[in-house]
Amino acid sequence: MKNFKKVILTLLVAILGMGAANAQLRFGVKAGLNLNSLHLSGVEKNFTDDNKAGFTAGVMTEFQIPVIGLCFDLSAMYTHMNSNISDGNQKMDLAKNFIEVPINVKYKIGLPVVSNIVTPFIFTGPSFAFRLDKNKKDVANFIETKSTQTVWNLGIGVELIHHLQIQGGYGFGINNIAKHIADANHANIGFTKLRNNYWTVTAAWLF
Repeated sequence: MKNFKKVILTLLVAILGMGAANAQLRFGVKAGLNLNSLHLSGVEKNFTDDNKAGFTAGVMTEFQIPVIGLCFDLSAMYTHMNSNISDGNQKMDLAKNFIEVPINVKYKIGLPVVSNIVTPFIFTGPSFAFRLDKNKKDVANFIETKSTQTVWNLGIGVELIHHLQIQGGYGFGINNIAKHIADANHANIGFTKLRNNYWTVTAAWLF
């Protein structure tokens, strides 16, 4: 996993360094809000979740293939996700901080006359999130989660005046992020699947 992180960071630095040499490559800053929705399955006990808004902020780069409107973008984001989950007896705070790396394929739809002002686009691709927090060991925490989570993003957006990009997307949780889960008496309740799906709305300024 450490090697994977190094590859992602090296790729991001390399792409940003190429920006001045290639007119089709731009970089910028991005920030926004997220709302996650936990989905737990594989247990008989009923769990409920209370999802709250978090935030995300970081840097991005976009490479656009000339003429056809196809783009690739890569971001490195500091992301805070916020939610609570309850087993009916106690509530656990699942607020976590991540370094998130979304990698998207984007298609820009050229519109006659107004393309210099407004350009809508669609995008899709994976996002890899690496947790910065350690799992707490106090008795109030009956769920232990894995250090990484992966989602597949799908969304739409619009680019204004060739610089401002506003987009919204939904990430479908791919991997099971539950490492261990217990009941109110902290006894392991067996096989579980915990997936994190979330909405994200961001605004980015590309230079």
